Amino acid sequence: MTARYPFTSRLTVLAQAVLLAATASQVIAAESESSIERITTTATRTETSAFRQPFSVSAVDENALTLLSATHIEEALNQIAGAQLQRGNGQEYLPALRSPVLSGAGACGGLLTAEDGIPLRAAGFCNINELFEAHSEMAQRIEVLKGPGSVLYGSNAVHGVINVITPDTTRGGGMAGVDYGSYGYSRYKLRSGYDAGNTGAGINASVTRDTGYRVDEGVDQEKVNLRHRYDGKAFSVNSGLTYTNLEQDTAGYISGTDSYKDKALAQGNENPEAYRNARSLRLWSKVSLSLDNGDDIIVTPFVRDQDMDFLMHFLPGQPVEQNSQRGAGIQSLWRHGIADNITLRTGIDGEFTEGDLLQYQDGATTGSAFLIETIPSGKHYDYSVDATVVAPFAMVNWEYGRWAWSAGARYEHMRYDYTNNMNSGRVREDGTACGMGGCRYTRPESREDTFSNFSPKLGAAYSIDDNTLVYANISRGYRAPQATELYRLQRAQTVAELKPEEADNIELGVKGKGESLRYNIAVYHMDKDNFIYRDSDYYYVNNGKSRHVGAEAELEWQMNPEWALIVAGTVAKHTYRHSELSGDIDIRGNDMDTAPRHVANTQLRYTPTETITAELAWQHMGSYYTDPENAHKYDGHDVVDLRTSWDINPALTVYGRINNLFDEAYAERADYTSFSGDRYFPGRLRNYIVSLVYRWE
Repeated sequence: MTARYPFTSRLTVLAQAVLLAATASQVIAAESESSIERITTTATRTETSAFRQPFSVSAVDENALTLLSATHIEEALNQIAGAQLQRGNGQEYLPALRSPVLSGAGACGGLLTAEDGIPLRAAGFCNINELFEAHSEMAQRIEVLKGPGSVLYGSNAVHGVINVITPDTTRGGGMAGVDYGSYGYSRYKLRSGYDAGNTGAGINASVTRDTGYRVDEGVDQEKVNLRHRYDGKAFSVNSGLTYTNLEQDTAGYISGTDSYKDKALAQGNENPEAYRNARSLRLWSKVSLSLDNGDDIIVTPFVRDQDMDFLMHFLPGQPVEQNSQRGAGIQSLWRHGIADNITLRTGIDGEFTEGDLLQYQDGATTGSAFLIETIPSGKHYDYSVDATVVAPFAMVNWEYGRWAWSAGARYEHMRYDYTNNMNSGRVREDGTACGMGGCRYTRPESREDTFSNFSPKLGAAYSIDDNTLVYANISRGYRAPQATELYRLQRAQTVAELKPEEADNIELGVKGKGESLRYNIAVYHMDKDNFIYRDSDYYYVNNGKSRHVGAEAELEWQMNPEWALIVAGTVAKHTYRHSELSGDIDIRGNDMDTAPRHVANTQLRYTPTETITAELAWQHMGSYYTDPENAHKYDGHDVVDLRTSWDINPALTVYGRINNLFDEAYAERADYTSFSGDRYFPGRLRNYIVSLVYRWE
């Protein structure tokens, strides 16, 4: 029998497993004094020990982010076991978190993204690339909550939550920096704040320019965070504003089997006309009130205003999409001590959003007679949707001896009020019919849709000692159908009868911390039902079923004062559980497309003095199938980066980075379609970045 995965891939994973085993063998009795406690706000909305939680929550901290000087958030999330972003072009990407890489119909909204705890997009209006609207380039840390997080975050937190935490600049101090790199890359950074005791204000800003590795690609991007703080005797108000602007010239896939291995093809651009422009604005104000009995009440109102337009170069006729959303919402939390060892967190979240979408095509479609007849110029879609979400929730934490229990539930009700702003059906904008069965794009009649979901979560943790904890949890996540899946139909489908996706998850894990060693090992089993996809008739349906089983390990081992080893590894299997014929092949039991079974990131860090750091990072991507039939495959890759820093003096630091040290030809993303064959987003060959950062108190 032929091995399903190459020997070299298995050997690579085995090597990293040996590193884990070798590290684990060094564990000795923990010292009496444990290392610095790590705090999370994503898990409970208030500052809480990440170690004590009966679930997996990981973070990339500010030191790691500064050394990394990431040009794309993908590079930071590579350091989280179970998380994987496949970079497209510019700031685009496709995400994965305890899942296959999410792409195509039904992919958007599989995980929830947030900045400072506020979801980047309203429920029902996700965008697969929405993390480029968070200021990850200048973040204090990036937290990742793995597995369903729907008790606190509601719809879309099926596979987990990625939360970008921006720095509190109201405490004074600051920094100024510049990054320069290959292929016309530069970034300018500024952080400054003013602290007047019980009040303060600050700014956190970056400007990025990248003329690109490929022909006719480029990114101009600006981001800014503004902060204000007021601390009273019994209450405090912390407010933030984030504005982002992206102007991108986009390069699409390159076509042809293994075309990414050809340097000329890899730097080419089959779609030089493609572009994406996006703007976002978020404003929030967190009001915290401390009561005399020790209770806390936190209320956070927020507003969003976003718009985007881009050329859909990947579709026949290359239409333009323009979408926008404006809305306001509120998050609330009451933290009440029922007893010394029992804490209740409860509240109600709500938001109202006005969204709209316009798709139009200026020129005539080219290609086959069928495409020319069924895809006319003019407007394809023009609709608006008013969405309302109301969601009460409650969570109780109980500590008893060495045991800690957590139980919670959320009920969420969502209502869409959809208005079609042009004629209905599969006809042209002027009302005339297309030949050959009708136009490709179908507009349903105006209507209302409602969805309600109940999501529970139960966890338990047992402290073997002060530095070792075992835990288990069961949870349910859900995802309401997105507006585009309900109202952006094709061919003969006039109504999309869709139900919410649901995912049931079981997780077991062990955590450890000490002076020289930290680790978090977890295994999980999740079954997802009703996932949405587009069938062979181009109908949106949601009879999809999948299974996600995996094991993750995150480990930090300070081997001695100079050397440290950091490993984040995942072994997982993501498979289809429903029968669906694709040609003559039933995909049930197949690996889901773009679901590598082995992914690992290993960093070897050397600190010979207090002022010098060098780090060698090895990113391993296992092989994966690029189609549901499991007939086409990408062989995976191994890429090594080198990063260094030197503190010239306490205020001035220089950073150097060599990406793809060994000049490996690889694909950031591999894909296969019946109409284009194998296609890729190529990775960059060896490139360099130098940074200079000046800090002040």
